[in-house]
Amino acid sequence: MTLYDTPIGTLDGDPSSLEPFEGKALLLVNVASKCGLTPQYEGLERLQRTYADRGFSVVGFPCNQFMGQEPGSAEEIKEFCSTTYGVSFPLMEKIEVNGENRHPLYEQLTEVPDAEGTAGDITWNFEKFLVSPTGEVVARFRPQVDPEDPVVIEAIEAALPV
Repeated sequence: MTLYDTPIGTLDGDPSSLEPFEGKALLLVNVASKCGLTPQYEGLERLQRTYADRGFSVVGFPCNQFMGQEPGSAEEIKEFCSTTYGVSFPLMEKIEVNGENRHPLYEQLTEVPDAEGTAGDITWNFEKFLVSPTGEVVARFRPQVDPEDPVVIEAIEAALPV
C-alpha cells in the first residue's frame, strides 16, 4: 500500500486519502492548537501560499497525543486554524501518530529516518515529512525545525514537480 492508497478521513469526517494530492510535493505535519509550537502554523501557511501554484501542499493531521494539546472537535480545530492563522491548507481527521492505535499512514511515515538517521515514533507536535510527487518520503524534520528553515525550503524546492 502506498501513502496515496491509505484511507484517511477529512476533518469534516468524509472518507478520503492522499490520492487527490498525487503528483504534488507534500509536507505532512501532525498539528495541535494548544502547543508551544502552534505558531508554526504561520510558517506552514506561508509555505502553502508560496508554493501551492507550483504543485505543493501542506497537509495537517491534528493529534491529541502530546499532553492533550489538540482537545477540540473538528469544528473547533477548523475555526481555530482559520481565524487564528488563516490556514488554507487541508486538515485531515484527528488521528493518533504513535502507539497501538497509530494511523496506518503514520505506520509508514515513522519508518523514515530524520537527518541524523533516526526513525521511529513521532517525538512531538509539528513533526514534518516531505513527500515527493511520486509518493516517496524524501525528508523528515523534527518538531523544533521551523517550517521556513532554509533546509526545509531547499528540500521543498528540490521536491517540487518539474
